[in-house]
Amino acid sequence: MKDLFFLLCSVQLLASSVAVYKQWIPNTNFENASNWDKGQIPCAHDVVLFKSNEVISIFVQSTHSLSDMYLPLTGEFIMAPGAGFAAFDGSWDPGCDPGSAVSFTDAEHYKWHDPALWHAASSLEDLEEGKYIFAVDEERVPCQYDDVIFQPETSFRVNVDSSERMIHLRSISIMGQKFTSDTAFAEYMQSGSAQRQFHGNGTFQVTNTRCPDKSGCECGNAGEHERICATLLRDSGSQCPALACKDPFQPVGHCCEICGATLSLEYTSGFDIRQYENRIRHAFLSLPKYAGVQLAISKVRKPQTFLGIVPRDSIPVIQIVLLDDKMGSQTGTNAEQLAEAILRDIAEHGDSFGIVTGTVQIATGSNSSGQRGVAAGGTAAGILTGLLGLLLLSTMLFLYRKGLIRLPSARLTGLWDRKGAQDAVAGPSDKGFDMPTDRAESHGVCPGEEVLKEMTSKDTGIYFVNPLYDETELAV
Repeated sequence: MKDLFFLLCSVQLLASSVAVYKQWIPNTNFENASNWDKGQIPCAHDVVLFKSNEVISIFVQSTHSLSDMYLPLTGEFIMAPGAGFAAFDGSWDPGCDPGSAVSFTDAEHYKWHDPALWHAASSLEDLEEGKYIFAVDEERVPCQYDDVIFQPETSFRVNVDSSERMIHLRSISIMGQKFTSDTAFAEYMQSGSAQRQFHGNGTFQVTNTRCPDKSGCECGNAGEHERICATLLRDSGSQCPALACKDPFQPVGHCCEICGATLSLEYTSGFDIRQYENRIRHAFLSLPKYAGVQLAISKVRKPQTFLGIVPRDSIPVIQIVLLDDKMGSQTGTNAEQLAEAILRDIAEHGDSFGIVTGTVQIATGSNSSGQRGVAAGGTAAGILTGLLGLLLLSTMLFLYRKGLIRLPSARLTGLWDRKGAQDAVAGPSDKGFDMPTDRAESHGVCPGEEVLKEMTSKDTGIYFVNPLYDETELAV
């Protein structure tokens, strides 16, 4: 217990400073070979072509000798110190093939809501070292409390079309300048450079605010789900990949079904999402056997149904998505093992972290798939038994009131006599629910009687026992 307390305190200090940084990947730099139709940077013998009506911003890092260059009418070139262009003087260039026309590729197709165009990290250091974090597709795009970074010494052009029209961010950094206020960034957006960097109907709101809830905040991209998925799937052939597991499922906020495991946690006001994430990473993901497992944890809104049929309002839950690097029949098996280990940990220590219950959905390449759950400090069996009992009781009561079943009077009398005896002891404040006692109704002929005769004999009838009492006592 002392070690657990020390762990809780230490990760609490760490959790207070955690942020998420999203870095834009593509750029329109002159020295980026992927920006040219030949797949290489123009050399001295080449003629460089830009479309005359192209709206573009180009960062140039060094000096280039060219045979000729046709410039766009509305473009801009941002020169690094010492960078520029010079006319080709006819000298031999060992790395340059015979001259040809080289065209700058179209940058209009880069979209803000494309998950494939962002890297995410928990710190600037991790971002620089390439230690990126895994997330569901909605959360790969910048969320409302994220810090967005366009790398220094890079130019870019991005389409910010938005279904919600307003894109909320904590901060945004461009060319090494960080904007943390809505006023300052709105002023920048009026500049010529910004108008070449951003296009589309979306506008930005920069708040300089972190998530105020220690249990986590929703990303805020749910309204952009269709746009995000359409953009992502367009880049991958407009369809989700084929999977090797049985009964794959789709986590909230993701565009395609997956193999692996997803946990949904219900929590109390004492839950701290970053504290618990550190718990999982230090206690489980640090183990060699889970080295190939990816973890994504966030607060999402999960649709709810009554009895699995009737839709109800969604509720906030903590979603943990686990993927592994296994293939074939082993797909998802390491994720399954980790999910089960987390469930056991919740049963033992969940109360300490503010977790009430946890359910897991699993899909693997073997035969193991399905859903199971656990309560903090208990097991799922007791919860499931209670729910099934309540469901059975409700169903029987409904059928009785509709006249589809009959309840034999002798057994009913025993139940009502016992209930009356309890009422006499407990008083009027503890009467529970009232049961219909109309003998005429219970003994009348009902429309479903012939069907029921096939299920049970006329002598025994159909009845139910109040789960508050011991059935063996009723038989006396």
